[in-house]
Amino acid sequence: MKRCLGLILLLCFGMLHEGSGLRCYKCSDYTGRCENVQECTYEDSCISLSERGGKTIRQCIRYTDCDISRLTQMFPSISSFTYRCCNNNLCNSGNTVSMATHALTLMGSLLSIWWCWA
Repeated sequence: MKRCLGLILLLCFGMLHEGSGLRCYKCSDYTGRCENVQECTYEDSCISLSERGGKTIRQCIRYTDCDISRLTQMFPSISSFTYRCCNNNLCNSGNTVSMATHALTLMGSLLSIWWCWA
């Protein structure tokens, strides 16, 4: 039983992220590769805004500004775009690898708990 409790605590601590502030990718390019990271404020979310021509902008943005009418004012040079706002660390990466990693971690935790009490 002690070993199971230790395993569960280890998995829970492994899912915690360093620091409490939100971190987002910050770049503006056509490649989709973004390695710059910025620390956001407590009222921010991450945005990934894609221009019709292929350019993508990733950065922190106030959660209240994540609205089509506000974004149109903030980016007047971009006439047609799609966007996605999110509130997890580095969630504006543009790929689903980070989401898949979180899902696998959760599934592993649930299986470990089931194994301990089965």
